[in-house]
Amino acid sequence: MSAAMAFLKNADAMIVDLRANGGGDPSGVAMLVSYFEPAETLINTFHRRDRPVADQIWTMPYVTGGRWSTDKPLYVLTSKDTASGAEEFAYDMQQLKRGTVVGASTWGGANPGKMMSIDDHFAIFVPFGSAVNPISKTNWEGSGVTPDVPVEPDNALVTAQRLALQKLLEGAAGDRRAELEQFLAAIPSR
Repeated sequence: MSAAMAFLKNADAMIVDLRANGGGDPSGVAMLVSYFEPAETLINTFHRRDRPVADQIWTMPYVTGGRWSTDKPLYVLTSKDTASGAEEFAYDMQQLKRGTVVGASTWGGANPGKMMSIDDHFAIFVPFGSAVNPISKTNWEGSGVTPDVPVEPDNALVTAQRLALQKLLEGAAGDRRAELEQFLAAIPSR
């Protein structure tokens, strides 16, 4: 991840495509969020059935290669196949007002758990924890992450590209503005 972020360090905007991402470890989510948020930003509080005290998850004080940006335009692409840790990243960026979620509502799995046998033929899924966002005071369990810009997932990338270029055009002038307008005109409309 650090090599990719270093490579993209000078990008004017970023699109993170999570449309087919089934999730990942919460520590990886915290690391990714750390590239876009200031150090020591509370991401969520994780409550577990087996622990009396909740764990707080914060952005890292240091990330290899440095933060990408805490204010450049960021777009997160989602679909119904975006799940678990990928949903958390989308939800975190949305709640922190750091990124714009583009695409379709996500799968809706926020509370980790495990399958437990009832008998030889049946099992149930029992959640053992719950992440609670400090802003919304809830999470995306069951509902998924609702996009800020709802579009069919197949159109999410071109939509985010258009949004990014339009945002960059707001402060552009001269040759830079002409260049951005040329890029915008080259994006196929769907």
